[in-house]
Amino acid sequence: MAHESTQSRLDSHENVPWHALESEQVQTRLETGPDGLSGKEAAARLARFGANQIEDEASAGALVVLLRQFRSPLIYILLAAAGITALLEEYIDAGVIAFVLVLNAAIGFTQERKAEGAVRALMQLVVPKARVVRDGREFTVDSRQLVVGDAVLLESGARIPADLRLAWTNGLHINESLLTGESLPPAKHHEPVDSGASLADRHNMAYTGTVVTSGRGLGLVTATGSRTELGTIAGLIRSEAVTQTPLQERMGQFARVIGVAVGVASVVAFVSGLALGGSPQEMFLTAVALAVAAIPEGLPAVFTITLALGVRRMARRHAIIRRLPAVETLGSTTVIGSDKTGTLTENRMTVQQIWAGGRMFEFADGGGDDLLCDGEPATPADHPALRLTVLTGVLTNEAQAQASDRGVQITGDPTEGSLLMSAVAIGIRPDQAREDNPAVADIPFEPEHGYSATLRSRDEVQTLYVKGAPERVTAMCTHMLVEGKPEPIDVNAVHQAAHQLAEDGLRVLAFAYRETPTPIAAPNELSEPRALVFLGLQGMMDPPRAGVREAVSTCRKAGIRVVMITGDHRTTALAIARSLGLCDADATALTGAEMAAMSAEQLIERAASTSVYARASPEQKLRIVKALQQVGNVVAVTGDGVNDAPALKAADIGVAMGRSGTDVAREASDMVLTDDNFVSIAAAVEEGRVTFDNVRKVTFFLVSTGAAAIAAILVGVWARWPLIMLPAQLLWLNLVTSGLQDVALAFEPGDKDVLKKPPRPRTEGILSRMLWGRTALAGLVMAAGTLMLFRWELDRTGSLPQAQTVALTTMVVFMAFHAGNCRSESASVLRISPISNPFLLIATTAALGLHAAALYLAPTQFVLRVEPIDAAAWIRIVSVATTILVAIELHKFLLRRRTSHLAGTSQAQGGLRRSQ
Repeated sequence: MAHESTQSRLDSHENVPWHALESEQVQTRLETGPDGLSGKEAAARLARFGANQIEDEASAGALVVLLRQFRSPLIYILLAAAGITALLEEYIDAGVIAFVLVLNAAIGFTQERKAEGAVRALMQLVVPKARVVRDGREFTVDSRQLVVGDAVLLESGARIPADLRLAWTNGLHINESLLTGESLPPAKHHEPVDSGASLADRHNMAYTGTVVTSGRGLGLVTATGSRTELGTIAGLIRSEAVTQTPLQERMGQFARVIGVAVGVASVVAFVSGLALGGSPQEMFLTAVALAVAAIPEGLPAVFTITLALGVRRMARRHAIIRRLPAVETLGSTTVIGSDKTGTLTENRMTVQQIWAGGRMFEFADGGGDDLLCDGEPATPADHPALRLTVLTGVLTNEAQAQASDRGVQITGDPTEGSLLMSAVAIGIRPDQAREDNPAVADIPFEPEHGYSATLRSRDEVQTLYVKGAPERVTAMCTHMLVEGKPEPIDVNAVHQAAHQLAEDGLRVLAFAYRETPTPIAAPNELSEPRALVFLGLQGMMDPPRAGVREAVSTCRKAGIRVVMITGDHRTTALAIARSLGLCDADATALTGAEMAAMSAEQLIERAASTSVYARASPEQKLRIVKALQQVGNVVAVTGDGVNDAPALKAADIGVAMGRSGTDVAREASDMVLTDDNFVSIAAAVEEGRVTFDNVRKVTFFLVSTGAAAIAAILVGVWARWPLIMLPAQLLWLNLVTSGLQDVALAFEPGDKDVLKKPPRPRTEGILSRMLWGRTALAGLVMAAGTLMLFRWELDRTGSLPQAQTVALTTMVVFMAFHAGNCRSESASVLRISPISNPFLLIATTAALGLHAAALYLAPTQFVLRVEPIDAAAWIRIVSVATTILVAIELHKFLLRRRTSHLAGTSQAQGGLRRSQ
């Protein structure tokens, strides 16, 4: 029966709030203790619960991944085009299309295989070895052999091998940033905490993959493998399918539209031609020609090129794209959910303010070397309490400061490092100060004490220096230093100053000292300090990065909302958010504990107005992303830790940190920032919008010219004319002449006001409603001009090859002029410098030159079945082709006039509301 009860307790151990139990209760439930398990019991539990490892998900085979690349509707169209051209024995053209198919499949295959690495990267955080106590003796075992109930020894530098409930600690600090996002390694203890405490507040737990920064301890294993917090995150990553980018969604919609249009137009041409008396063979050839004209064979290749150019431009601005379609997603983004530490902030603790001698001092520019008091420059030598406060911060400190080519480099705890830097800023050299005041004895920091102390000797005088929490240190003090003289301590003034610093989001430490008349020779003679003289407070924080406030403002002007999602404390998060303009002064933060009590509908409602999320767990970050997406937002998420990986994968675009980020975060992301700076995200948004605009320009160019060919062929069928262009000629038109200019349009530098426009609605296709209207207009103008000159030439010469050559050449020249129209949706082509995109100028010239050469060279005359045309025909062609410039310029003028009118009406209504 005893064995059965033990088994029952262990089977239900996964749902136990271990952090809320007393150490004795934990040992009882796990049937273990400080002496660990017996070897026999450990083996039995290993057989029952399995190895301590995160299982890798079975990945799809290479062939399956390769075949997935051919599921796009545009690919189906390309396959049809390749088949048609092969049947027509146009093997060169069929080869070009096949090359495009292979290129797209290769890119997609490579990207998908890379995307499978997130869970594998997570597994690298599970350490190979662990120190355990079994049968009362110490062993080093393979960490995969750890079981629930094992007693694990911890020391500085060790990575935690499983989830542990701490049984005892000695100055233990663990860096949990990869799970919590909190930059400071919290102090650990073994006392129970509230059952509702967030993961970041469970100071009696140690989690897999985190690292001991200092101290020692012993923990009892409460979870292994997939049941650990790290394993839970792996499960979340696996459960999140790779989302389609807005561009991929638009591409799919566009391909379906093109597919339907091609099918309908071909059937209409075939059926109506038969009805009008055409032969089945002739009508089949006409339908094939129309399909070839309508299919934009070069479009996927040009998309790839356009996106690749966007990738290159982003790389120059510190943003590396890992999945090609994601290059445009930032341009469509409506919400950016940014991590705080290292992205919005500098990821280095810096002393911002010092309260000493009853006065508040601050460093200019939030941590610079210039010290101010009441806004005026201050000289540290004139303020003894200030210098002693900073000196105490140096002496009660284990961090090291070393000079290097990049300035002073700090090794050790970030908070203690900030105290050294504040000393350097006022002219105190930490190494010299420690040498001048050699240590006699030390009291290391313990969470239950709330302070640390050091006894120093100088000139045969011993002085005790104390650093700790303000309420703890003030309780030890009887006096405070004011104007260089001890006065009875004003506890209320100290607490008020500490509260003021904390309200600003600063972490506050207090400092005190006392000269000891009787020398103390050994550490064990030190009792809890009493009768100290209070010196001052130092408030430090991880300061905002330079330029981030401006970048946030730029995003807002671009119609993008920026929210902070962090594992840090509410007060710290709000202080940073307010300083960056992310929220108003009276804004509140939504915490993880509050989110846990909300339904999905309640969270969606709160997400519409919340700008700061604090103490958010990995699951809660994921919920926030989904809540924002649920109402149609395109969400970008930044992160660097393992805790960010599920949200990074679920977001429309995940942005990982390149310097400080974990491999797990990078593998789960679509984009990596090489400088870990939010400013680079704003730059990437601009490049993303430019990239989509260029995709849209290319699409408009190809679709409008395809529409012209369709219209011309259909009208020719209905008028019972001969076929105005042969399939081979249409392929020449699509793949060679327009194929140069559409690629060149991908190099457009973009409009200057691209960040002043709101994000595109997710429901808007690659071509907007306005551009579809312009496509119809351009198609009709080009079709009318081509038909007119075809009929003119056929009537004048009676030669069908000559008339087809004129029709083909007319379309080529139309395209040359129309490429200029496509450079901007609203700006006149006459106002855009031709040399701002030299590639387009060269491509247009080359396209015209290639076509002219094809008309006069025997090999191309034979393949394309064209004939030379005389100078008069060229003049007619150029004259007619200029009509496309006139038509589109008029359309742009009317658009600008309408936009200006709407803007004026909106401003007038705004002014009226303000006056009311």
